[in-house]
Amino acid sequence: MTCYFRHLDAVFRRAGLQIDIDNRKRVDMIIHEMAGVKYKDCTQTWAAVKVLLQDEDAFVERLRAECQAHNIYLDY
Repeated sequence: MTCYFRHLDAVFRRAGLQIDIDNRKRVDMIIHEMAGVKYKDCTQTWAAVKVLLQDEDAFVERLRAECQAHNIYLDY
């Protein structure tokens, strides 16, 4: 789970998202949904996220909105 998170530190910071033990799985599930990949398929998710990150601003905004919709704390 979340094998690709280490590559997204800057994205999480831009989104105002602090990943912790309480929200890690929920954020992982949101990113899988955003990527359109079945949950727990890390390799496929990371491949899809890399494509989505071609427009990093849009990815950050969508991630922020999805996290807010799921009551995940944002620090901004």
